[in-house]
Amino acid sequence: MSDANPIWYVYLLRCSDNSLYTGITTDLERRLQEHNSCDKRGARYTRTRRPVQLVYFEKQADRSLASKRESALKKLSRLGKERLVLNAPSVN
Repeated sequence: MSDANPIWYVYLLRCSDNSLYTGITTDLERRLQEHNSCDKRGARYTRTRRPVQLVYFEKQADRSLASKRESALKKLSRLGKERLVLNAPSVN
């Protein structure tokens, strides 16, 4: 039985070329595996930049809030994203 109100996550991945990818999901572990797998479930952007590593995430109450936060993070400069990663607790 699935949770009717799952927690949503906004996340940043560091790709093998050192670029940062931003996304949302309800299951960080599954989504990271999808990004790193050879099937087509990972994002097109990360397919040629494997392996990827989770470097930052935030919890959000619902999909709408997660999408809005994802949009805000995508608008940040690279320096802004790097500051988030640097100041965040370790995700490992």
